[in-house]
Amino acid sequence: MQPALTSHFECNFTIPQTMKKWFENNSLKNLYELGTTLTISCSEASLPGSSLATHELNNDFTGVTQRHAYRRLYDDRADFTFYVNEKYEQIRVFEVWMRYITGEQIATAADPTISYRVQYPSDYKVPLYITKFERDLGVKGARSNKIVYSFFNAFPISINSMPVSYDSSQLLKCTVSFTYDRYVCSNSSLAPVSGQPSQSTATGVPNPSEVSYAGGQVATDAFTGDASLNESSLFNNIAPSQYNISPGTLSNSIGEGEELANAVTRPVEEGLPYVGRNVGPLAP
Repeated sequence: MQPALTSHFECNFTIPQTMKKWFENNSLKNLYELGTTLTISCSEASLPGSSLATHELNNDFTGVTQRHAYRRLYDDRADFTFYVNEKYEQIRVFEVWMRYITGEQIATAADPTISYRVQYPSDYKVPLYITKFERDLGVKGARSNKIVYSFFNAFPISINSMPVSYDSSQLLKCTVSFTYDRYVCSNSSLAPVSGQPSQSTATGVPNPSEVSYAGGQVATDAFTGDASLNESSLFNNIAPSQYNISPGTLSNSIGEGEELANAVTRPVEEGLPYVGRNVGPLAP
């Protein structure tokens, strides 16, 4: 069966580029270059989990309860435990990271009236990776299977307390919790892509750039997305004025010899709600 072992993994951490000057201004340039050290000193990590949120239907069939998925829910955080070296660099780097997020200044830290202003999210969020592998990774002839968890928009949200005692000495460990937007499980690390999510049209949904109106009625086929005017395509008695729609071009006729005055094809402005799409509120 070749069961997987828990003791073979690697975590890859990067510090946001926007923080480089912050570290230098606080005479902490050496901490900014701690990426490799953090990877080596990470003694424990948690592979993330997720679940599906569902709607429950009880009335479609007698005695039958159905559930349909509508959203994937991710764990709200991932915990990482680090061995702390004699310079306490592992503690310092995350303390400075969180201080950067809130904009706290060392020079005014003792001021009883201290105030701060948090940074923009894009300035302190980074990708984060956990690679789980087996001890035969890289061995010639071995299958070298691995699994990589890529976290997007991660940043430290808390540092756990670290008890110290005069009892028998143990290794000092620092546990940091990261929050993130989502993760992807794959065979290799995935780099985040900048930009906004695409708003491509789903199959069977009218093309938002080709929604036709005729006499206050939407004249686009709800099943094919065909914007040509014909008798079978009229549906949803909705006035165009409800959509903040800009004028478009004249459309075709509505049947054999029946021309429809004032029938126009109007493009829906980006970001505004329209019929048949899964973004924005539905029309009344």
